[in-house]
Amino acid sequence: MQRIIGMYKQFLWEPLWFKILIISALLIAVVFSSSFFADYGYYQGIAKLSAAIFFGAYGFKFRSNPRLSILFFLIAVICIFLSWSYFNH
Repeated sequence: MQRIIGMYKQFLWEPLWFKILIISALLIAVVFSSSFFADYGYYQGIAKLSAAIFFGAYGFKFRSNPRLSILFFLIAVICIFLSWSYFNH
């Protein structure tokens, strides 16, 4: 629980543009990946692209820790690949 509280406090110290980017990317990813949009590949692709933006932003933020940054960038690349596969259907 302490780790979650610490991450929340760290998030509060971020600039406003970063907060807006992270919250909007996470919200778009959750909404468009819901079962309501399951039949539409275009919305699923948008959700995966939004998740890639989310993970890419955190990969850029944690670039002082190379292992964590590479992990976030790798997840972002996987999300971009999945988004591309949804857009091609």
